[in-house]
Amino acid sequence: MPGRAWKFGNDIDTDAIIPGRYLVINDPGELAAHLFEGVRPEMAKNVLSGDYVVAGENFGCGSSREHAPLALRGAGVKAVVAKSFARIFFRNSINIGLPLFICPQVDKIADGAEIEIDMIGGVIHNVSRAEHYKTTPLPDFLREIVDAGGLVEYTRRQVAKVTA
Repeated sequence: MPGRAWKFGNDIDTDAIIPGRYLVINDPGELAAHLFEGVRPEMAKNVLSGDYVVAGENFGCGSSREHAPLALRGAGVKAVVAKSFARIFFRNSINIGLPLFICPQVDKIADGAEIEIDMIGGVIHNVSRAEHYKTTPLPDFLREIVDAGGLVEYTRRQVAKVTA
């Protein structure tokens, strides 16, 4: 099912995603109420479950806080698509179950476009423009972590398999 693309530029840091004053909050739903508060304040009230964040280079740069991907997941963002990601943001996102995709053609996706991602096949369907773009699909082991809902649940399942 397609979702709306919320478009951002290059070098979106974790302070833009969730301002530092909210780092005392650990609940993803509460964090979501402050998502992009200083950059795009209307997003927190209008983002729908299944929407996507689309951005340029170096998304998630800045501090290594886990709150940024938690806020995105808490808002119902299905995935983030960008030209590139800060490494610690990428790993934090996988660890909490938020899928990320690298796509060099992300500039073709307009703000508000309806998109859908074939997460296994690595194809972004831009429904608004009737176009398709290749993305780098997550390796199987990372997709298993995301599919489990994050590293903690994935680990629980792995331990349960061993002890069963």
